[in-house]
Order: sequence, then structure tokens, then C-alpha cells
Amino acid sequence: MKLLFLLGNPFVILALRSPLHRIISGSFMLITVTGRKTGHSYTTPVNYVREGDTVTLVCRAFRRWWRNVEGGAPVTLRIRGRDWHGVARTVGAPGSIDPDELHAFYRRVSPTPVPRRVAVRMAPVTVLLQVRLDAAASDRMR
Repeated sequence: MKLLFLLGNPFVILALRSPLHRIISGSFMLITVTGRKTGHSYTTPVNYVREGDTVTLVCRAFRRWWRNVEGGAPVTLRIRGRDWHGVARTVGAPGSIDPDELHAFYRRVSPTPVPRRVAVRMAPVTVLLQVRLDAAASDRMR
């Protein structure tokens, strides 16, 4: 699975930054975080659900970038070809996510039905995050 992320993510990132983003940007976006120790920026594609000024996303716990937003941290999101600024925080740590909540999330982002058993298997190794968008800062970027 890690190899799949390693090989596939560069192509997904390229697609989401191009005019072709429309093909996958309904359920994928880019999140850019800054490393707390290194100060380097890291960009990765993630599944998301947007509800108003709140964006909910999930990632696998082995993807260590999410640790940079524990307790809240500024991020940049690329959603449907547009950059947004916001503050991200973890709302569900590995092992604490309700499988039914995760199942509902995957059903919203996936065009194909996701069996509940998949969510049950994934919940212990998944991190749930939320980003509160700063609409004023994002509008200035236009």
C-alpha cells in the first residue's frame, strides 16, 4: 500500500494542479502543510468532503504529515482548481475513529459503494482531520 502511495501520488498531484483536475477534484484535493521541525512544505492528495467553510479529510496513519497539524496549524488546500487557506486540526486519531462515521465519509467521496467492512478494517489506521477555511484570505489569492 505504501508503494502505491509513493508511485501514484506524484501523478495525482500533477493532475490536480492541471486543467485536468476536473476529472478527480470532486473527491480529491491537495493539502500543503509545513513541517514543524523542518519548516519544509509537504503537499499530498487526500479524499475530502466540503461543507461550507469546513473541509473534512482522512489519511492513513502511516502518512506522517498529519502530525504537523495536531493542535491546529495553517494549511493550503487546492480544491477544484482553487487555492484556499485554513487551519487544520486532527479530530480523530488512529484507533479512535468510529467505523460508521468513516463508512459515511467514504460513501460521500467514492462514486462506487464502499462496504462497511472496509471502513471497519480501515478505522484503526485512519486519521480524521478538519480544516476551517479562511474565506477572506482565500479571496485575496484570486
